[in-house]
Amino acid sequence: MSGPFPPTAMRSWQYSRTAGGLEKNLALNPSAPLPTPKPDQHLVQVIAAALNPVDYKPAEVPGLIRFAISKPATPGIDFAGTIVRPANDSPLKAGQLVFGASGATPVAGGALRDFSVSGLKSTAAIPEGVDPIDAATVGVAGLTAYQSIVPHVKHGDKIFINGGSGGTGVFGIQIAKAVGCHVTTTCSTPNVDFCKEMGADEVVDYKKEKVLDVLLLKAKERRYDHVVDNVGSDEELALRCHEFMRSDGAMVIVGGEPSLKAITQMMKRKLLPGFLGGPKGNVVGFWPEQKPEDLQQIAEWMKEGKVKAVVDTKFRFEEAPKAFEKLKTGRARGKIVVDVASETYKRGS
Repeated sequence: MSGPFPPTAMRSWQYSRTAGGLEKNLALNPSAPLPTPKPDQHLVQVIAAALNPVDYKPAEVPGLIRFAISKPATPGIDFAGTIVRPANDSPLKAGQLVFGASGATPVAGGALRDFSVSGLKSTAAIPEGVDPIDAATVGVAGLTAYQSIVPHVKHGDKIFINGGSGGTGVFGIQIAKAVGCHVTTTCSTPNVDFCKEMGADEVVDYKKEKVLDVLLLKAKERRYDHVVDNVGSDEELALRCHEFMRSDGAMVIVGGEPSLKAITQMMKRKLLPGFLGGPKGNVVGFWPEQKPEDLQQIAEWMKEGKVKAVVDTKFRFEEAPKAFEKLKTGRARGKIVVDVASETYKRGS
């Protein structure tokens, strides 16, 4: 960028409606005003943003865009960038490479623009040697994988991860291995070898076998200490988790659709006792908590080579709608990244 820094205007992908799909309503504003950070927020220049289902699914729920999202809105939570102006009392400095979660709302985080804001608790430094493009993939998927696994397990535990080839699953396999767990995961036929390359000890091909049957068979030898469901579409897994999971274990439901059926299932799991049709095992919901120390641990593992980012496709900033189209296919192996300014961002001195 030439001229004063930061500039007074920026490029920003925006939407004011989502009828027909968010990607069909995105428009590139070439002269949007820069956001104004609060005292506990950094102003950052975005280098790259990575997409997640949460970037479009809530926004496409009928009525939500009208009442819960300020318009025009800019999607994108995961980001990597540089500090332009640090938050008050932050150890981070101007020009420092950082990553984490953009914005103050999980519905429209604002990473798909040249400049954004990020909170003190949702931002961490990128260690030397870690590519910002890779760091950009961590904010939602990496943190979700970490917090749905690490607090619940110890070295030597046996863990089952339903959905191993998507953004969260790829991080989940690697993080579980980094803390010393034996990992069983699921995926479709084309991704079996890929999940094994990520570190999975056992892979169940859901195209060839019924997942629950395999779990029940394996449980005869040893039940799982912990279960993470990144898919959330098979309610029978939750209702029968006590048959393949230890009584002191937990099944964390990460995946799912923002639908009436999903809400009904969630309430059933939470309120109904086992004898009335609810789960007999410990089934819990999940929402990630912003903890910079968790982000930093993932980044250190990336630096050490224990965890690596897997980028399915990298799109140019001008191709952001195509990036959402790709995300919506559900066939991405790893993360989808939008390169905002990897060649042009202002580097620190």
